[in-house]
Amino acid sequence: MTAQTTPDTARRGPTTREPARGERWIRRTPLLPGLLFVIAMTQIPFLFTVYYSFQDSNLLRPDSGSFAGIANYGRVLGDPLFRNAVANTVVLTAGAVLLSLALGLALAVLLDRSFPGRGVVRTLLITPFLVMPVAAALLWKTSVYHPVYGLLNWALSPFGIEADWVNDFPLLSVVMVLTWQWTPFMMLIMLAGLQSQSPEVLEAARVDGARPLAVFRRITFPHLRRFVELALLLGTIYIVQTFDAVYMITQGGPGQASTNLPYFIYLQAFRAFDVGEAAAAGVIVVAATLVVAMFALRVVSSLFEEES
Repeated sequence: MTAQTTPDTARRGPTTREPARGERWIRRTPLLPGLLFVIAMTQIPFLFTVYYSFQDSNLLRPDSGSFAGIANYGRVLGDPLFRNAVANTVVLTAGAVLLSLALGLALAVLLDRSFPGRGVVRTLLITPFLVMPVAAALLWKTSVYHPVYGLLNWALSPFGIEADWVNDFPLLSVVMVLTWQWTPFMMLIMLAGLQSQSPEVLEAARVDGARPLAVFRRITFPHLRRFVELALLLGTIYIVQTFDAVYMITQGGPGQASTNLPYFIYLQAFRAFDVGEAAAAGVIVVAATLVVAMFALRVVSSLFEEES
């Protein structure tokens, strides 16, 4: 006796058995060690940070350690050095993200074309992103920014431009290093967006007589909107945490001119030994970063929904 197949069954295809609850947990078991490691390395230290943010804890005062409530948050928000660090962080992050995005888009447009040696050029352009941030910052400080034998002064000397870049323009010096480091990241995202375009649409626009600039403005750039948003948000999340470049190049100076939020927290914790205020500043920075991360996750999810 053969099973009869109805039209509805044929349309739905073969039915699959829903896995039982125990089977689902068995499938997730190999992921548990990694999940536990992430929780131990991230969430437990953060809980300790939240705890210390409510304590009057200073390592220079052995009698400290009492409950302070939200006093640490009030002192941090009222500290002019904290507000200066917030302003420097905004300028540094916005400058590095926008410059690296613009350069990354320009390089992606060039790499989207076919030419001999494109693979080699693409590999060379990705190289800055593979250099360790500390090594990159030290390289720029000693070989590019040095006022006597730096490459930047040597390249600009024919135009009569020479400066002690680290001391005269500390924030700009850090922005240039971060732009050099993060341009390949932006380039890869933009290149992925360019290569996901429909060739038929571009060919139809060319057949209709549209010029390259018009095609980019009317078709390509609207298509890249989601990728630009993703690059902006991810770049902001990563660059706002910059510590190594500030520490290695400027040490936050001169006169707090290049102190950003991560370096401000370092100064409070390891120079002033004020654990309570450093923890409060850290919680404030994490909360602000989480807000940006929520927007990033929404953009990523909408991007995947659009692709599907």
